[in-house]
Amino acid sequence: MEVINYIEKAKKGDQVAFTFLLDHYWNEVYGFMLKRTENETDSEDITIETFSKAFDKIATYNPEFQFNTWLIAIAKNVHIDMLRKKKSTVFIEITDEEDQQAYNVADSSPSAEDELIKEQNLSRLLQFIKELKPHYQEVIQLRYFQEMSYQEIAEQLNEPLSNVKIKLLRAKKLLAEIIESKK
Repeated sequence: MEVINYIEKAKKGDQVAFTFLLDHYWNEVYGFMLKRTENETDSEDITIETFSKAFDKIATYNPEFQFNTWLIAIAKNVHIDMLRKKKSTVFIEITDEEDQQAYNVADSSPSAEDELIKEQNLSRLLQFIKELKPHYQEVIQLRYFQEMSYQEIAEQLNEPLSNVKIKLLRAKKLLAEIIESKK
């Protein structure tokens, strides 16, 4: 009964309710995905994406179904999307002769133009990140530029792990909104 109250509060935008739901269901969703993927990083990413999607669409949640069942269904779809993306990047097999021909033709080192574009894109991304509030900038910096784990970030910031997860979730969402608005 308690969970239903938190779901209703979350539907009204109550941040404490979102935190409760994340804390309450994190291990279940993460554990489910860890069994499926056998990869901690993928499981964390899928779980965060799951909660992000669930919280964005919480108004559509049907209370006739268990909330954890709804979350697991979202997690399965996120996982399938991730597998599709990975599958689309798999290369076709080629013979050694074809490989040598391609090697002789293609220079895989980035050109000066490629380097410039990469620098400009990174520069734009950093400008977008600077538009976030400082505490969101910090978690983005620690996670994606210093490649720290969620636990390491929690220890560095001296904050509970759930706070770090929520901050990253919000930071990514806000950053996506900023980038979208600048297109």
